[in-house]
Amino acid sequence: MTSVGNAAGAHLLARTDVDVVRAAGGVLIRRSKDGWLEVAVVHRPGREDWSFPKGKLEPGESFEDGALREVDEETGLRCHLVRFLGHTQYRDRKERPKIVAYWLMEPVDGRFRPNDEVDELRWLPPAEADRLLSYDRDRELLLSVFPAAEPTSAAV
Repeated sequence: MTSVGNAAGAHLLARTDVDVVRAAGGVLIRRSKDGWLEVAVVHRPGREDWSFPKGKLEPGESFEDGALREVDEETGLRCHLVRFLGHTQYRDRKERPKIVAYWLMEPVDGRFRPNDEVDELRWLPPAEADRLLSYDRDRELLLSVFPAAEPTSAAV
C-alpha cells in the first residue's frame, strides 16, 4: 500500500525496528533557462526504473541528513531542503515494510555524475516526469508539488 504524508504511516517514521526499512530522498526542482519549473527524475539501471533519488538511512542518521546524503550520492548535487513533502510506505523487494520520507529540494552546487546506482538524470517539465516515473507512489509525490491543474507552478 502506498500513502503520501498520511497519519496512518507517520508512526513508522519514528520506529527504529530492524524490520522496518527506513529511507529518505528528495524531489528536486529548478527553473529552466526559460523560467519553467523542472523536476529531476533518475534512472536506476539495477531496477530498470525511473524514480526520485532516495536510499536507506545509515544507523543513527536523521531522515533529513539521509535525504541530503542520498541525493548527493546518487546525483552529485548538493541541495538544500525546501519543505517536507510526506512519506511513502510499501514492501520492498525482500517483502519488508519500508518507509521513505521525502523533501522538496533545490540544488545549490554540483553536477550529475553517473554511478552504479543511477546512470541517468533528466530535468523534465512535471507532465513529462509524470509520464516517465515508474511508480504510482512517485506520481503522488509529484502531484503534491505540482498540482495537476497547474503543472508549471510549484506549491513550494
